[in-house]
Amino acid sequence: MATPSRFVGTAQSRQDGPAKVTGAAKYAAEFTAPDLAHGVVVSSAIAKGRITAIDASAAEAVPGVIKVLTHENKARTAWLDYNYQDQVAPPGSPFRALNGPEIVYGGQPVALVVAESFELARYGATLVKVTYSEEAPNTDLSKTLDAAYVPPKKRSGIKPPPDPRGDAAGAYDKAPIQLRQEYKQAIEHHNPMEPHASTVVYEGGGKLTIHDKIQGVNNTQGYVCGVFGLKPDDVRVITPYVGGGFGSGLRPQYQLYLAVSAALDLKRSVRVVLTRDQMFTFGYRPETFQTVALGADEDGRLQALTHDAVAGTSTFEDYQEAVVNWSGLLYHCPNVTLDYKLAKIDTYTPSDMRAPGAVTGIFALESAMDELAYATGVDPLELRLRNYAERDEGEGKEFTSKALRAAYEQGAERFGWGKREAEPRAMRDGRELVGWGMATGVWEAMMMQSSASATLTPDGKLELACSTADLGTGTYTILSQIGADALGLPLDRVTTRLGDTALPEAPLAGGSWTAASSGAAVQAACRTVAETLFGYARGMANSPLANADFAHVTFADGEIRLQNDPSRKVGIAEAMRAVGVETVAATEKVKPSMLTNMRFSAYTHSAVFAEVKVDEELGVVRVTRVVSAIAAGKILNLKTARSQILGGVVMGIGAALEEESMLDHNLGRIMNHNLGEYHVPVNADIHDIEVIFVDEHDDKVSPLGVKGLGEIGIVGAAAAVANAVFHATGKRVRELPITIDKILG
Repeated sequence: MATPSRFVGTAQSRQDGPAKVTGAAKYAAEFTAPDLAHGVVVSSAIAKGRITAIDASAAEAVPGVIKVLTHENKARTAWLDYNYQDQVAPPGSPFRALNGPEIVYGGQPVALVVAESFELARYGATLVKVTYSEEAPNTDLSKTLDAAYVPPKKRSGIKPPPDPRGDAAGAYDKAPIQLRQEYKQAIEHHNPMEPHASTVVYEGGGKLTIHDKIQGVNNTQGYVCGVFGLKPDDVRVITPYVGGGFGSGLRPQYQLYLAVSAALDLKRSVRVVLTRDQMFTFGYRPETFQTVALGADEDGRLQALTHDAVAGTSTFEDYQEAVVNWSGLLYHCPNVTLDYKLAKIDTYTPSDMRAPGAVTGIFALESAMDELAYATGVDPLELRLRNYAERDEGEGKEFTSKALRAAYEQGAERFGWGKREAEPRAMRDGRELVGWGMATGVWEAMMMQSSASATLTPDGKLELACSTADLGTGTYTILSQIGADALGLPLDRVTTRLGDTALPEAPLAGGSWTAASSGAAVQAACRTVAETLFGYARGMANSPLANADFAHVTFADGEIRLQNDPSRKVGIAEAMRAVGVETVAATEKVKPSMLTNMRFSAYTHSAVFAEVKVDEELGVVRVTRVVSAIAAGKILNLKTARSQILGGVVMGIGAALEEESMLDHNLGRIMNHNLGEYHVPVNADIHDIEVIFVDEHDDKVSPLGVKGLGEIGIVGAAAAVANAVFHATGKRVRELPITIDKILG
């Protein structure tokens, strides 16, 4: 069957856009129930120690306060760590709220006040008196580096660094050009617009309907069933809209546990919403110390590369990312050694944050490559072309496709890179120094097992469904585009349902794999519907398609047509009436090819060019232009795809210049735990951002040929800005964020 692309590859507005801008879209904290109670979390005032006493009597005496849950009266739940480990949990013992008197990190929940209204619960929470025995916390990663260790158990889905190749130490010692530097990235917190919340509706017979801030409803369902000993049929999770996540919603967070605990205890519906301050009491991008050593010949060709990283993790889990692996695959180098370790500190476990590991590791690698360019006198773009990797040397595989060279060329041309003055401080605009920097980005192109259904009715309406989430990335729209093209329907005749465990199971939305995974499942389900319809049409009496083959027909305008003779056709409604059916439906499951994964490596790539202007006296940095050239296979929706890259670049600018969660190591607490003091880019910080999608055909990475866009936009952006700051000022800042004090100091 031929499937002409009427909608795939075009710019389409989001189908969910009107619901979001009119307020019709309902988020986790906006669902209700007739008997809804409200829970407010009481957070620990210390970072390490024990609770010696809790006095909730004043809170419980308030009319309308129903109960105060603490570790002293909490219902029994599962005993084994296994029951608490969700789909993306790292090795270790997952945090259990109200599990005992021990305090293991600052802001840990110590009580839940449940009341008839949110206002009463909030007031009651102020009356709970907690007495502690405090210990000195260790939250300073720099003082824990000597205790760093290789995690003994690897995190599922995260590849450890590959084995060394060649002799990196020996080759470095012999290299004419040697460069070794240390780089550091501060803690960053996800701050999506929607805070984390859970509304647990207690149904008859002990069944639960849960509305949870989560990037995968099946993960919430599995977690609740495992912890509370419930059956999947008794727990339905519905999350049609997610107000941003960036990875914070991959794992079930503690408000879910508390809301379910209270609902089961009280046998009534309960809602728990975290405050913006409490959004800083769980996952974050971990602080990481890195050392990169590059050995090269006089022409800048790499002879040796070592990349070591130490990242912080909690005392109870070994959170892991792929930080150094990128250095083994991005450039050609015969001698490479990569090392990744963890160090335990008294904080909550870090969590995946947009392009986890890549943002961190690429900042160090691409900063080092920029330093090598100046050390050898080779243009930074030319240096990367001289070291261009034609295959994945880390795993010894060919790429499914790689159009990075085209991204370099098109991005440089659009940016005007050829007009760059090579010497730092050579370009200026009035009182501002002008700097141009560039960097490479890379991210895995993944496909996961996924299911989806397609249901067609005689009036030409198609409903698609799967349980994955739309975080605002455009998933509703791209799945509808795929379905519309597959069955030749107008886009406004297609609806998509997401975020419900009652729908065909799909992976959680993360890793940039949703389009490839759920998109392929939708395509497969629609193909089965098409085959069924074609069978009906061909079997009709005197059918114009009686002797036709499925491979030679196309679906368009509600009809099944022979490709080489469009006059031979059967209407979809006519074919369904012929056999007396009201719907044609199919559910299909797809999964990645194990053989392809064994033979090939699949990655998206980008070339990021940035212009900064730095006030010479004040040290204020403005990012005035960015060009991001993306090689990501087939682009399904030019409008939502561009939006994804724009958002990633903005986050990259934030990482480069602003975002930093500041720990007071004496208190062991994040001190700027609000959006007034945790700085993120605002409108005045963002100027011209241009996105280029280069042509890249890939017939191996996924059935649709797509590679995903959620992460690649941010990777390399911070490095490009940092490199531009050096070009402008001549001062190399190797610690993110690049704040005024680091430029002037």
